[in-house]
Amino acid sequence: MRRAGRTTALLVVLGAVLAVLGQGTAQAAGYRYWSFWEGSGSGWAYATQGPSLVRPDDGAVQGFRFSVSADSQDAAKPRRSPDFKKICAGTPAKGGTKRVGLVIDPGTAADAPDGETPPAPRTACAQVPQDASSADALASVAKPLRYGSDALLCAISDYPASGCGEQVSGNGDGDVSGTATATTSASAGDGDGGSGGGPSAGVLVGFGAVLLLGIAAVAQARRRRG
Repeated sequence: MRRAGRTTALLVVLGAVLAVLGQGTAQAAGYRYWSFWEGSGSGWAYATQGPSLVRPDDGAVQGFRFSVSADSQDAAKPRRSPDFKKICAGTPAKGGTKRVGLVIDPGTAADAPDGETPPAPRTACAQVPQDASSADALASVAKPLRYGSDALLCAISDYPASGCGEQVSGNGDGDVSGTATATTSASAGDGDGGSGGGPSAGVLVGFGAVLLLGIAAVAQARRRRG
């Protein structure tokens, strides 16, 4: 009887813990923002610095992709290849300048804010001064750009019309309770595009509360048996 009672108590605790963790997973959120990418012969790599900090060489290709993602690990890549020769085929080299290929991908309708339709992906060849940053190159071919108060890149060529790195729930509904911290920020130094993939603080607090209640229940059962 004692073993059965102890097993029952532990099963109750385990079930409560799994319920809390399951709730946290169901409410997993992402961020809607422009991510920044650097191209190479092998494809796209998520940039580790913001576009205003990167000084690309002549012949480099940079990408910008608008999408909803939780962090840099699941961020959507630009859907055009980083082919400099193709992008800048019609732009001859010029002394004192450099050419930077740009891939601008506004994403899909599923990633678009309510009431907005994403423009088609496009490429452009920016011919800019040799000391120009990736942000300078983008501004030369895709104005107007819109930045947030924290220097986060909010819009390219006026898309989207409003919003800036807002948090969205797992089912795609908007929830402006948070703001992304992505490499599209002028001051960004890491590759994180938003919240991490682990449980949220609320889930961890809930887990701790359930665990404490379970321990108290087991202790009380032991006292009664004693």
